[in-house]
Amino acid sequence: MRYPWVLFDADETLFHFDAFSGLQRLFSHYDVDFDHQAFAEYSARNKPLWIQYQNGEIDAQTLQTERFTYWGKHLNVAPSTLNQGFLDAMADICEPLPGARELIDAISPHAHIGIITNGFTALQDIRLEKTGLKDAISTLVISEQVGIAKPDPRIFEHAFEKMGRPPKEKILMVGDNPHSDVLGGMQAGIDTCWLNADNTPVPEDIAPTHQVSSLHQLKNWLLPT
Repeated sequence: MRYPWVLFDADETLFHFDAFSGLQRLFSHYDVDFDHQAFAEYSARNKPLWIQYQNGEIDAQTLQTERFTYWGKHLNVAPSTLNQGFLDAMADICEPLPGARELIDAISPHAHIGIITNGFTALQDIRLEKTGLKDAISTLVISEQVGIAKPDPRIFEHAFEKMGRPPKEKILMVGDNPHSDVLGGMQAGIDTCWLNADNTPVPEDIAPTHQVSSLHQLKNWLLPT
């Protein structure tokens, strides 16, 4: 095993995050036909909020409220109620990504496994329990609880403290987002692996230690025969 500690991102690294299906499920309770145009409009509001959140400009509660402000006014429902309904829907439909369960099963006898996520508390515990991965995760760090989001190195330092501060050269960060997972790991002084399923060019000023296109490929790299 190449690393005795492996830290993962959650959404689109270990778990499929189908926001469109989750929003369709949410709005079906309000008799709304949530189509791709509505999703595009939601995304146009949501994405800048996530950038602000990752930059430390807004907190988790503001993000979760603001992204549903328009629909809250439209439906006369509190945005916080819509947000909770969305997280509940995402928990209902969540599935591990292909190869995630096999990867965790393969490396868990040889390494400590952690998660550092910018996702929200209401979703993480339910999802880990439902997918049967909870027992394999020894360290779970959620930005909403810490008050700091990736790529800020302080959330990694928080994780290192919970881990008992192992040597940084023994830690690998795996994630699908180069701007939060890879850059965050780089700034925290640990090796990184970019899960680059679409073979996207590496962004300028970001240099992952390793790249893989699938979790199956990651398993073979971590556990060389």
